[in-house]
Amino acid sequence: MPHIELRDGAALYYERQGNGPPLFLVPGLGGDGRWWGENAAKLAQQFTVVVHDHRGTGRSTLSRIEYSVAQMADDALQLIDALGFDKVHWCGHSTGGAMGQVLATEHPERIDRLVLSATWAKTDAFFRRLFETRALMLKELGPAAYQKSSALALNSPAWVRDHDAELAAMEAKAEEAIPVPEIVLSRIAAIVAHDRRDALQNVKAPTLAICARDDMVTPLYFTEELVRLIPNARAWVLPDGGHFYPHVHGAEFRRVMTSFLLES
Repeated sequence: MPHIELRDGAALYYERQGNGPPLFLVPGLGGDGRWWGENAAKLAQQFTVVVHDHRGTGRSTLSRIEYSVAQMADDALQLIDALGFDKVHWCGHSTGGAMGQVLATEHPERIDRLVLSATWAKTDAFFRRLFETRALMLKELGPAAYQKSSALALNSPAWVRDHDAELAAMEAKAEEAIPVPEIVLSRIAAIVAHDRRDALQNVKAPTLAICARDDMVTPLYFTEELVRLIPNARAWVLPDGGHFYPHVHGAEFRRVMTSFLLES
């Protein structure tokens, strides 16, 4: 399985497929590149698609460190370097979008076009309270309860209605998905601390912000703020789909993003 060794010795798992301009698809807090599902395979028809498991998740090293969004972004930058890319298109979902903001402001020469999917510039009271509750659920009730409660915030009601058995199977394997709860708690603290609001005026990359109107994790006003703060950014708002809208409206997500990435 393909890994790169990070400068501190940890291993970062990645997968690469397709041909064309390099496109990093970067998942959210769960950190597992498999989250992108068929979206990665279909986008690989036009792009060199790279997905990776964040450090502390999936098939990457489960490092017991103090996590931060800047550290997650630096890990990804090391992967960009290891694969020999001068610059890449970046599509980051949620936490992946926060990482993209770090790279676009601190290493603008490495980001070609930037897609910010269901993400935020700075934590507010709603976001903080939501993740305090999720962290408390994990600490007090364990991984299964954490997974069960998270599904209700991350997915649209219609998706939950239609995927009850799938969610039950995930909950049954929660201990495997979250082998080290302390890592998840550190990663939650990292995203709650994220604040890139004052630097976003320095983003040079053409930027598209996408979200769903009924997202209960990163509400629409977060996307509206990103578009106000990033020069010449534009928004695309889907009518529904929740925080995990790429699972619900994959074809529309790919269509809009591909059009943006390939425009001259």
